[in-house]
Amino acid sequence: MPVTELSDPTTAEAARIRFRDRQFAAREQAIVEATHRLLAQHGYDAMSMDDIAAEVGIAKGSLYRHFPSKEALAASVMVELLERSRTALRTTPAHFSPGQRLRWLLRWTFEQRLAGSVPHLPATNSALQTALLAHKVYVDQLFALSESLGELIGQAQALGELRADLPPTFVLYSFYARACDPTLDFMRAGGTLNDDQLVEYLVSACFDGLK
Repeated sequence: MPVTELSDPTTAEAARIRFRDRQFAAREQAIVEATHRLLAQHGYDAMSMDDIAAEVGIAKGSLYRHFPSKEALAASVMVELLERSRTALRTTPAHFSPGQRLRWLLRWTFEQRLAGSVPHLPATNSALQTALLAHKVYVDQLFALSESLGELIGQAQALGELRADLPPTFVLYSFYARACDPTLDFMRAGGTLNDDQLVEYLVSACFDGLK
């Protein structure tokens, strides 16, 4: 780099700004990752902003520079989860049928939960639900994933892989409910089944029922 460029105050200031921006982005990603871990381990209600700041190793005031509330943090974590879920769905084997792709995604979700990569969010927290619905990126990601799943559900019903007498929306919400099934946590804590058995039984019960 020419000496004149190094001594140019405009160039030096631009470099400092880029460095600060990279630092800010790296710290924000560290905050999201820490929140993800704490949500998976302890759940939303038991997690505090103090816990997150301590996990990252920053002052709580610095945390609020990135996220104004715990709800906003949870929304960012959910956006990341939805993005990963959409990526996972796109990577299902090309030769899989629609029903097989749905089974694959549910299995992937259970495996992510077992690995501690899925946050535990309460469905009845009104402040959290309001924040999520006001978060445009979250809503857009959720709509996109739901649309993809809805198409697969319709195709699977047409092929006889899923019951055609059930409304597709009911099947979609049932899929989401099974992805959050607490049976996984209860049975794992009991220790009577290994992780592979748990995942297989839960996927089978979802799609094949308890006849």
